[in-house]
Amino acid sequence: MKKSIKILIPTIIIIIIVVIISCNNKEQDEIIEITSKRELEKIYNQEIEEQTTLEKLVKLPFSLLADYSINRRKYSTIDNAMTMQNQEMLDMAPSNTAGEATKEYSKTNIQVENVDEADITKTDGDYIYSLSGNDVIITDVKEPEQMKVVAKIAEKNSNIIPEDLMLYKNKLVIIYENMKSSYSYYSRGNTTFVAIYDITDKQNPEKIKSYELEQDYYTSRCIEGKLYVIASGALKQENDNIVTYYKEDDEQIDPGFSKISRIKNLNTNCQTILSMYDLNHIEEKVKISSYLMNIENAYVSQNNIYLLDEKYKGSYSITPKISDIFGWKGILGAFDFDDRIENQNKNETGYYTNIYKFNLLENGTIKFNKKVEEKGKTINQFSIDEYQENLRLALYDDDGSHVVIFDKNMKKIGQTEKLAQGEKMYSSRFLGEKAYLVTYKTIDPLFVIDLKDPTNPQVLGELKIPGYSTYLHPYDDNHIIGIGMQTQEKINRNSSGKVTSTTATVTGMKMALFDVSDVKNPVQISETVIGDKRTTSAILTNHKALLFSKEKQLLAIPVNNYNEDFEISTSSDNYNSMVNQYRNYSKPYISEGYFVYQINLTDGLNLKGTIIHEKQTSKGYSTQSKLLRGLYIENNLYTISEDFIKINQLEDLKEINQLNINEKK
Repeated sequence: MKKSIKILIPTIIIIIIVVIISCNNKEQDEIIEITSKRELEKIYNQEIEEQTTLEKLVKLPFSLLADYSINRRKYSTIDNAMTMQNQEMLDMAPSNTAGEATKEYSKTNIQVENVDEADITKTDGDYIYSLSGNDVIITDVKEPEQMKVVAKIAEKNSNIIPEDLMLYKNKLVIIYENMKSSYSYYSRGNTTFVAIYDITDKQNPEKIKSYELEQDYYTSRCIEGKLYVIASGALKQENDNIVTYYKEDDEQIDPGFSKISRIKNLNTNCQTILSMYDLNHIEEKVKISSYLMNIENAYVSQNNIYLLDEKYKGSYSITPKISDIFGWKGILGAFDFDDRIENQNKNETGYYTNIYKFNLLENGTIKFNKKVEEKGKTINQFSIDEYQENLRLALYDDDGSHVVIFDKNMKKIGQTEKLAQGEKMYSSRFLGEKAYLVTYKTIDPLFVIDLKDPTNPQVLGELKIPGYSTYLHPYDDNHIIGIGMQTQEKINRNSSGKVTSTTATVTGMKMALFDVSDVKNPVQISETVIGDKRTTSAILTNHKALLFSKEKQLLAIPVNNYNEDFEISTSSDNYNSMVNQYRNYSKPYISEGYFVYQINLTDGLNLKGTIIHEKQTSKGYSTQSKLLRGLYIENNLYTISEDFIKINQLEDLKEINQLNINEKK
């Protein structure tokens, strides 16, 4: 008996130690540096089980999925703009010209105050910076009647295409995509090229810095002069070697494989590069961090970066955990192990989102903090929000949509019930202590959620209306604007009359103004439907296409028109979800013009007029130049296309001037 006890006690101690180690490993995600070139090559060549399963799930070649997944924020067929991002900041801002009085002008819509986002058009109130083909155009608009192009910036290499602009004081940042040949089966091989110009002398911009990241451009931010550029893609191979270098001022710098880090228990051959360059200290070097991870979504606050990656879990995943074998439910419950694994896999089936938190240190260093996992997937960056150090996420899956809240240590502290089972979430917006979700199947429920107590978020109210909103924008504390599509339900039946599927036919674009002052009973107080089923806009997939000012009673968007009708199915939900169908719709379209609305709480939404950019072709007929952005300076509206800049009075849209920015002199 005593001998049995002596054997049993060490055994119990060993089991306890194993369980503790298992739990600790589960709770902590360690950063592991690559220790050998062979290890990196093994990662490059590996086939990930999750990727293989995803390929079977959607019946698409993984090479296409990888390209789509890595580049899902890329060009929309509606708008050549980049990144899906959101919100607006309108300031009184000083002119860059010494001695000038301050001017009121619109700025790029941003999601987080003081966290600037790149866009294809920028202004400082005196000059407009815009993209036109492979050129970056600087236009002097100090005197509207005499506006003129003062400089054009272009790289000698025609494969380097400008995609985004960032403006900070007297620095103009141009982010290019270098269209290179493919390095590997999984990637097109594009790289991210960043050029920084001193524009103190607007007529003679001087390049003072450049660097190139060996992955596709994903997104960028600027916080108090610290420029963060993120690039992501599959690991690349060049001359039978994994690419580990980057370029700075035309010098190739190779920190080696040891500077590529991976996260414990994360298997992927995708690489994400996070870079930081301080625009206030141009003499310093760019800081580079590299991690083996993929990106599906990104959110940046003043203190943190959150990168999100989706994955699909299926019932094939039956590998037992250490705790399953040695834990209390392991040895003591070994007889029902198969049943528990089956139930576990049943519960885990579906889409999951990995959330990676990185801290932004005062010196600009980006430091990995934590990885957590949550069931469901997000739509875009507006599904993510940081408020009072808590992270808030809006996710959806087959079970419905919900909001989940994590504290600063990434510990889950609260979540809502699942809403609208069987419906897809089309838009979400976090505004202070409230969240707004729009789900859709054949009708659009707008949910209002109270987040005042982060440990106990509550659904307060719901409004059901036809159609759906893909973008929500704040009008004021008690009113929000929804922009999306008006739809008409269509029920498909077989010869016996049985319902086989349900589809929704788009009947036009829709903008609506909602009163949410009574959170339990939100009310639509105004709406307008634009065009017909062929009508669409860049605002559906890119918030930066919106120009809004409550003070000026101004709302304006570019509107496009497809030559063909299109229909959106509501009967299935695969990897290319409905919310992405506008980006994937590749039929040709024409620009209808820039639609300018008056908006207020008394009269609602009313069309003031339309601005069109027309040009003459070599054959003598008129065609329309693609409208990119609109902005205002003082009381004038500026519309910018690839060919023209037009100035109209905001009050009555009377034309003041027009400039052909590509006209050869």
